[in-house]
Amino acid sequence: MAGHNKWSKVKHIKARVDAIKGKVFSKCAHEIAIAARDGGGDPGANHRLRAAIDNAKSVSMPKDNIERAVKKGTGELGGEAIQEVTYEGYGAEGVAFIIEAATDNLNRTAADIRSIFTKNGGSVATPGSVSYQFDRKGEIRIGAEGVEEERIMDAAIVAGADEVLSDDEEHTVLTAPSELNAVAGKLREAGFAPASEKLVSIPQTPTVVSNENRAREVIKLYELLDDYADTMNVFTNFEVADEVLELLEA
Repeated sequence: MAGHNKWSKVKHIKARVDAIKGKVFSKCAHEIAIAARDGGGDPGANHRLRAAIDNAKSVSMPKDNIERAVKKGTGELGGEAIQEVTYEGYGAEGVAFIIEAATDNLNRTAADIRSIFTKNGGSVATPGSVSYQFDRKGEIRIGAEGVEEERIMDAAIVAGADEVLSDDEEHTVLTAPSELNAVAGKLREAGFAPASEKLVSIPQTPTVVSNENRAREVIKLYELLDDYADTMNVFTNFEVADEVLELLEA
């Protein structure tokens, strides 16, 4: 699976830092609001909302924030409705990006995303010109602590998963998009506690960046897109060559 090299660990570290800084809360709030908008504010009857709330709790999002996000989605707080939108683009070395965002102002978000690309050596692409290079999958992440790889592998196969990828920090269970909810439910029944479950776009072929300066440009673009307030997910097909990654980490 593309991206599961040392750069994946860099992204995991960034995610933890973002959580500490509270940046991840806005993404969780968007996901909760959208889930509540589409399926109602009862997590017992709305699987996507339950998963979104579980994700928020896993990063210690305050209860008040969660409740406010639910009310935002159901319209109890008024204001403009949150809409989902996807942008596609390219960075240095032809690296592909897919950005999933949630916004109450489509014009503002589109202008901001375009500005981030153009100011950092990239460009926004037409819809579909990037996404065909990725496969859509369901993704369930489960912490590795106390969970043996063989055990989660067996449970995932029985539950109907396609693949399990494991490292020292977590197990990543991949499913067909339509099977995400069912597989996650069966894993819960088997005693596992997913840290997150969502649909993801996985690159079919990685673009390996072997130039240090280009790698810095691509990483900076990724971080700026990921840090943008309306961004929910950023998917990309780049990997950093090991020798370049060592220079970046020095």
